[in-house]
Amino acid sequence: METALWHPFSDMAAVREGEFVLDRGEDVWVYDTDGNRYLDATASLWYVNVGHGRREIADAAAEQMRKLAGYSIFGDFANEPARAIANRIAGLAPLPDAKVFLTTGGGEAIDSAVKIARRYHDAQGEPGRVHVISRAQSYHGTNGIGTGIAGIEANRSGFGEILPSSSRVRYDSVDALREEILRVGPENVAAFLFEPVIGAGGVLPPPEGYLRGVIEVCHEYGVLAIADAVICGFGRLGTWFGVERWDAEPDLITFAKGVTSGYLPLGGVVAHGRVAEPFWERGGNALRHGATYSGHPAACAAGLVNIDLLERDGLVERGRTMEGVLAEALAPLAEHSLVAEVRAGIGLLGAVELDPELLRRLPSAVNDLQMLVRQRGVLLRPLGKALAVSPPLTIQTEQLREIGEAFAGGLDELALKL
Repeated sequence: METALWHPFSDMAAVREGEFVLDRGEDVWVYDTDGNRYLDATASLWYVNVGHGRREIADAAAEQMRKLAGYSIFGDFANEPARAIANRIAGLAPLPDAKVFLTTGGGEAIDSAVKIARRYHDAQGEPGRVHVISRAQSYHGTNGIGTGIAGIEANRSGFGEILPSSSRVRYDSVDALREEILRVGPENVAAFLFEPVIGAGGVLPPPEGYLRGVIEVCHEYGVLAIADAVICGFGRLGTWFGVERWDAEPDLITFAKGVTSGYLPLGGVVAHGRVAEPFWERGGNALRHGATYSGHPAACAAGLVNIDLLERDGLVERGRTMEGVLAEALAPLAEHSLVAEVRAGIGLLGAVELDPELLRRLPSAVNDLQMLVRQRGVLLRPLGKALAVSPPLTIQTEQLREIGEAFAGGLDELALKL
């Protein structure tokens, strides 16, 4: 039956009569409506960190819904789950005197962080600081600002210029950032955004010294450094926010995804106490920004239990202890004739990039390979030239090997078809 559901990032002419409908999930497994089982090697969209089917989270959300399902936190209104999760996250964050602004997802968190940065400069008497710099290959959601600063060119194309006061620099060069700040004029630059490890742009780890280097450049010129930890946080890189692996202290950190493991929509911005100070200590300086469902009680209740599970089961550390196992499982693929590069070894994140000649001959190769691997019972995420792996943090060694074997089998079948 043809669907009326418009899928994000999808060619609906192809999808309209060919949906892949999932029915239920359990730990690292999901099942379609025909009862077929698949290993969820992407944790849905990078986020089911504690695995599928955790009744503790569902029960907490249901209990909160029966008590107080939703209520705005605008003005002086609050609810206990929102207060509790803000305090919990502030205590986990690698920023002094941290404050937490809650949103309903990562794209909203990015827009919030950029607006906070601009308003911070305005409150400090520098209203001209509005320019935003991001990196080539970066992904910062698809809200207005996130689209405007997208480092993946295809994600900006066709929408017109949404954020004229923005620019992008090489993703691997500290000097490129310095040069761009000087070109634009430091007095005009509000913020620089970076992912600790670039996710949707190809799973690209930072060069040695990069994160601390760009933060130092930002602080030299009074620019706020915003770490986008939406994908990298809550154990994905083996720490709470990813940046701790490089002993980096940005000014703002965005988060979402793993904060609830996707059980309910929640995100936010962690602000360094110094950035929050104009809004928290000066009367009459309100941040006129926020979403209807910010601080949603049921979503916050789900997030609190999710954080409990991450701590209780040692899952944050597991993102680091299992990274070598994932890298080992994917390493043999680098020898395949259809593979250009395998990237893995920092957290439970990996990508297999296909050979450029293959992509030239067969532009559909990434999607074709995704389907061949799916037929072997493993779900992967296509990323332009590569396929990504980001399984739940509960995954076991034998299951990581199963991912590698399914990948190899799909590559071999694709080679035969060529």
